[in-house]
Order: sequence, then C-alpha cells, then structure tokens
Amino acid sequence: MDEEGEVIQPQEQSCWASLPDVCLRRIFWWLGDRDRSRAALVCRKWNQMMYSADLWRYRTITFSGRPSRVHASEFESALWYVKKFGRYLEHLEIKFLNPYNAVLTKKFQVTMRGLLSCLGKSNNRLKSLSIQHLELDRLVWRNSIRGSLIKSLSFFLKKMGKHLDHLSLKGARLTVEQGCHILNSLSYLRNENLASELNIEDFFSHHLAVYGSSQFNKAMATFHNLTFLTLNYNCISDELLETLSENNAGTLRTMNIKCHVHDPHGQVVWGMSWAKLARQAGSLKVNFFFERVMKYERLARILLQEIPVRSISLRSCYFSDPDWSMRPTLMDLLPTFRNTLQKLTFEFNNNHESLDEQLHLLILACRKLFYFKIWAFLDVKFVERILKSQEEGQCSLRTLKVRIYTNRYETNEEDRTLREIYRKYRKLIDSELNYFVIAYPMM
Repeated sequence: MDEEGEVIQPQEQSCWASLPDVCLRRIFWWLGDRDRSRAALVCRKWNQMMYSADLWRYRTITFSGRPSRVHASEFESALWYVKKFGRYLEHLEIKFLNPYNAVLTKKFQVTMRGLLSCLGKSNNRLKSLSIQHLELDRLVWRNSIRGSLIKSLSFFLKKMGKHLDHLSLKGARLTVEQGCHILNSLSYLRNENLASELNIEDFFSHHLAVYGSSQFNKAMATFHNLTFLTLNYNCISDELLETLSENNAGTLRTMNIKCHVHDPHGQVVWGMSWAKLARQAGSLKVNFFFERVMKYERLARILLQEIPVRSISLRSCYFSDPDWSMRPTLMDLLPTFRNTLQKLTFEFNNNHESLDEQLHLLILACRKLFYFKIWAFLDVKFVERILKSQEEGQCSLRTLKVRIYTNRYETNEEDRTLREIYRKYRKLIDSELNYFVIAYPMM
C-alpha cells in the first residue's frame, strides 16, 4: 500500500520470464558466443541457462592462418571457451586455415597445448575429435614447433583415447614414424582401441610408401571396432587387409580410399586378400577417389574385381594427355563392377576423343547406379539420351550433374538446346531427378 492507503498493483511481468526452459534453451542454442554472454547478464535464470550442457556439446574452433587484428583474439577466446565450457564437449572440430608464417604456427601450437591440457583435465565426454589440414610438412612448421604439437596431441590421445569414437586427422602430412606414434597413442596401456570412425586421408606426407611399413600395420592392428575407415591407397597392403579381416570383420562397413598421382601406388595387392575381407565383412562397401591417376594400366592394378566397389571418382582436373585414352577404362574395367556400382564421378579433359557412347553404355550396364556426375567434353545430345533411357526405365538415376565443356567462349547454342531438352523432359526431371546441367567454355 502507498501513503494514502491504496493498493499498489504489481507490474506485469514480461512473457520472457515465464518461458519454459526447453524453449529458452533452444533460443540460446541459436545464439553466437557473444550474444549468449550478453543474454546471460539479463537475470539469474538466463545465467544458469548459459551453463546448460546441451549448448556446448558441439564446437568448431577456427583459427585464421593470416595475421590480422580482426583474428587476433581467436587464440585467447578458444582457450577461454575450453576452460569455461570444455567439460560439456562431446564433438570438437579444430581448423587452422593456411598458416602464413612460423609466428602463427608457434602461436597455434602454444594455444593447442593449453587447450588440450585443459580439456584432458576437465572432460570425460569427448566422442569425436577432428583436426584437419594441418599440413605439417610445410616449411612454416619448424621442427621444434611441429614436434611440440605432435607431443601435445599424443599426450592428449593417450588420456582421452578410450572415450573417442571418431578421430579425423585428415591432411596432417606426417612422417611414418610420427603418424604411427599418434595412432599408437589411442591404445596407450591397452592392447586395443574401440574407435569406430578413423579418417587418415593424407595423414602421411606425399611420396611415402606406407604400405611397406611394419610400424603402420602394427598400429592398425590395435583397432578392433572400425566401421568407417578413410585412408590413402599408399597405405593398402595384403597385411593391412588381413588385419582388418581378423579384427574388424564384424563391424567394418565403409572404406574410403584416395589414390593421388604423387602417392606411391604400384604395390601388388592380391585379389584373394580383398576377397577374404569382402567375405568376412559382408556389408563392406569401398569408395575410390582417384586424383590424376587415369591410365588404364594403373587403374587395372588397383580396381580388382574382388573389391565390393560402391563408388568411383576419377578426376584429372584440366590436365590433358593425347596419349591417354579413357575408352578401355569405360568399356572394359568399370563394367566389372556393374552389380555393385552406385555412384560415378568423372572430371577429365577428353578433348582428343569422344566418349558419349561409352559413357551411355556404362550407365545402362550399372543397374544400381543412382548418382552420375561428369565434367567433360560431351555432345549436348548426350543429356537427352540419358533422360530418354531414364524415361524408358533402362536406368534408375536420382542425381544427374553434367558440365559440358566446349572450345568456344560463347555457349548460346548449347544453352538453347539444353533449355529445349529440359522442357521436353521437365515432368521426369522434376519428379525423379536432382538435375544440374550446364555448358562451360573450356578455353
């Protein structure tokens, strides 16, 4: 009551005050770090919401590799975040983008040492760790900086390896000894580790024949629960396939294999080794990604008929070799996998030979094929032939992406024909296909 004895009516509270926790938590989930910090100052309830575990389970920390005032605080804020909320982390991704000089790599190394140390002390929930494209073989990484970073990462994995389900160190580019040291850290004081997903694509430096390393095969023998394995072909050997057959036959579902022109890929791998792995891991599907490895003789040594191949990607970028022909690969090699192939991706410069007919026949032969993407010199009518076959039920594509290279700057004629084809098959395209077709001047 006031001085005159009249009752004071309580002020109406904002609807935000009675917002259910589940709704408030969802709002906080969409806010960035700065906005979350500001919102936490509103009241005690909102401050408590700031510490909800659901908000901090997933985290991507990006460090710029370029000197800039704008990015100067990235290193400090990353460390602050881990100290404050690191105990809630379950999935952590760290990116260090194209480091410019040794000063920045040193700063990153020191920050990572503090970050991993803090995380190792406070967190027992981490399931997934991704640190990609470090490219530690570049000159900006001095030996001492590189060695300190590897030491910190190895120590962290020794402590947290038993919790990790997914590890990606794609693009680390280490020596065989350094790489195996890190992989062995996952099974420290144990004979095995139970990680189900491992991505070591470009984990080792180019030009290394990892397939001949007993260290690597011994390190891979500690994995007993792999479901997804991504690596380079220069790691593949009969010994590795035997190890996977013995230790991961009941779990292994997918292998992604990259073969780069600069990686050694001339090793002999017997078909019987692949056959045994395919037989024991009955659900295994293998995806191949070839970078500028295009010649039939090389591909035939790698793509053995015993492999349960699900997808193949062949990319030569813009390189052209008049002595190279794609026809034997399209007509003789790839049809070997007609019963298992589901995805095909081609990107090559075939200016010296026409491949429309061979590509069409390959699509018709692979009855399980649902994804087809090609960047090449093609006749515009090639697209119409594919759509006609789809309409007649001769193929079952769900995705068709075509970039038709031309030797002219102007593509008006091709564009007009493509519009006519789209109008003719519009009902089919709109109902069945993820469709993208374009003419592209290749000058």
